[in-house]
Amino acid sequence: MKTYLLLFALAITTIGYSNNSTSINLETNNSILVGKKKVELGVSESDAEIFINGKLVGKGGTEVTVPKNDCVTVIIKKVAYLTERIEFCNKKDMTKPPKTHYVEMKRDDSYDASILTDIANIDIELKCNSMEKDKAWKLINQIVLTYIDVIEMTDKETGYLRTSWSLKTFMQNTVRTRIIIKESSSDPLMFKVKLISEASGMPMTSVKSDELYKEWDRVLRSYSNVISEFQARVK
Repeated sequence: MKTYLLLFALAITTIGYSNNSTSINLETNNSILVGKKKVELGVSESDAEIFINGKLVGKGGTEVTVPKNDCVTVIIKKVAYLTERIEFCNKKDMTKPPKTHYVEMKRDDSYDASILTDIANIDIELKCNSMEKDKAWKLINQIVLTYIDVIEMTDKETGYLRTSWSLKTFMQNTVRTRIIIKESSSDPLMFKVKLISEASGMPMTSVKSDELYKEWDRVLRSYSNVISEFQARVK
């Protein structure tokens, strides 16, 4: 009989503890829910992607929930526009999130200063049917210098030429461009020209920081005619 009474007392204590824990959890959750803030976020571009803490949540507009004593990071992206980054915080001694927030996206200046192309970062063949090497080499140098005025390496005997990097920085990007010429055949006389276009995705990137650059499928407009000029004149 004593054993049964002891087990019953333990069961009552366990139930009471469980109920108490549930009550504490509910109070904690309610506290978080009560303390949260909501921001109605609008974006000027209806198809701009909105990411909250790295997760895609919508396009063009969404409701941002900021938990109590926490911050959320909102990133807005669209091709041809600058990436927008906003942080909303719901903490003491910090500016509370607004009820509404509107983002007017700005054009990506590196995008507007360039064109999409399929001739960047590949070898383009130039076949000289009626031009001797001396004349072709002189013409190649002339064409190169009209686009990039610093030649880093040149060797007429091997038919190799490489310009230095030409650097241009933008609000959220840095683009570097160079031209490489290689003689691929002496009979018939043929050259390969490569227009290298690379971007870092960040402003003010050092031209020497090779690890930060990746091939770019766009070319700055100032170099957009270089390949067609080679093809038209070196033949």
